[in-house]
Amino acid sequence: MNMEKQKAEKEARYAELYPQLKALLEGETDSIANMANMAGELHNTFQFWWTGFYRVIADKLVLGPFQGPTACTRIRYGKGVCGTAWEKQQTMVVPDVEAFAGHIACSSASKSEIVVPILKEDKVVAVLDIDSAELDTFDEVDAKWLEKMVKLLHASMN
Repeated sequence: MNMEKQKAEKEARYAELYPQLKALLEGETDSIANMANMAGELHNTFQFWWTGFYRVIADKLVLGPFQGPTACTRIRYGKGVCGTAWEKQQTMVVPDVEAFAGHIACSSASKSEIVVPILKEDKVVAVLDIDSAELDTFDEVDAKWLEKMVKLLHASMN
């Protein structure tokens, strides 16, 4: 399948998932419940290797709701892809995690990754972390839609 067709199909899946997620999260005020449902929906829709959240607690990212195999429990500021996204306050798309300086290998099966910071009042309060067992899985389509989706969590974030 050519790249343009793959991107169009991915775009359509995100466009279909977005209103479902919006309805699912609407009115729920518990951030953990909302993160759990979002991780589950994203994981099941796209069959990612690992899909989950890390919450900022004091000076570390602490594992939150996720789908997939066991994960790192705590990540320091500026360390790995998650800690770097937290530090830079920007989405990180990593086509090959082995080529990312300072990558934290929670699983050797992870080959590519995207991390989207969740900001509230210009401060990162959590990150959405998604890993794939394939190289070069994530692109600007994922970044655009995942950034839009994490904004659904704002109302419930403390």
